[in-house]
Amino acid sequence: MKSLLLNCLSVLAFSAITLLAEDGGATENKKESTDKTMPTTTNEVAVITTTEGEIVLEFWTDVAPRHVENFKKLARDGFYDGTAFHRVIKGFMIQGGDPLTKDPGKESMWGTGGPGFKIKNEFNKKPHTRGVLSAARSQDPDSAGSQFFICHGDPRFLDGQYTGYGKLIKGDDVLEKIATTPTGAQDRPKTRMGIVSIKIVPADEVK
Repeated sequence: MKSLLLNCLSVLAFSAITLLAEDGGATENKKESTDKTMPTTTNEVAVITTTEGEIVLEFWTDVAPRHVENFKKLARDGFYDGTAFHRVIKGFMIQGGDPLTKDPGKESMWGTGGPGFKIKNEFNKKPHTRGVLSAARSQDPDSAGSQFFICHGDPRFLDGQYTGYGKLIKGDDVLEKIATTPTGAQDRPKTRMGIVSIKIVPADEVK
């Protein structure tokens, strides 16, 4: 796929998210999630335990309830446990959420996996700034599934084109470690940036 964005940074950024966010792959993208807005609990946060430390994210249930509930459900099911941040671009974002990253033998396919369904977009007015949690997708606006990215820079050119649905509230130092790790071909970290687990917990349990 080729990006239609105009400047070089935008092309790089768009490609980084779209080319490796074919959630569901060729054999899993036939199912689609229901378009009904599911009830959400606003006093919960996500605690992402990584090999580099802990990241805590708050959710924007007011602007992206479907994406929030989808992320929570996948996390509670253990879907993300054992995955990795498979694509990292310093000054832009760290991308994870692909179940294929659990298997080193499938590295050539990393970035193409998903949960077997897609979610309708919930584009909103929240700006893409450092620490924002957003949904990775292909060029189809309604193709998000399980893959997500956390902004390291301020990629405001993604505003209105990708669904932001949360933001980092703790662990900026961990984001920095992951985002600045040395990378190789396809922006793969040379050292595995693993996601040990993602837990959904009441906000008041996080100190």
